[in-house]
Amino acid sequence: MADDQQLWGYPEVAAHLGISVRAARSRKSRDTLPEPDDTRVPDRPRWRPATLQGWQPVGRGFRSDLHGTAQPDGTASG
Repeated sequence: MADDQQLWGYPEVAAHLGISVRAARSRKSRDTLPEPDDTRVPDRPRWRPATLQGWQPVGRGFRSDLHGTAQPDGTASG
């Protein structure tokens, strides 16, 4: 499978976000992850890396101050 068609499951999503697989599953069940790109296999959603690479989690527990969120003037916060 070509890199541009690679799909990530919960373990890869969790590693990318720095959370546990259990937390990734929980976020999916609460609709706080982007919609999966592939849902052909029940209970095994898959995401393209590009879907998650530009995505910013929001909501309770997300510490934007730890991720160097950029300000409108281009400087980093924190």
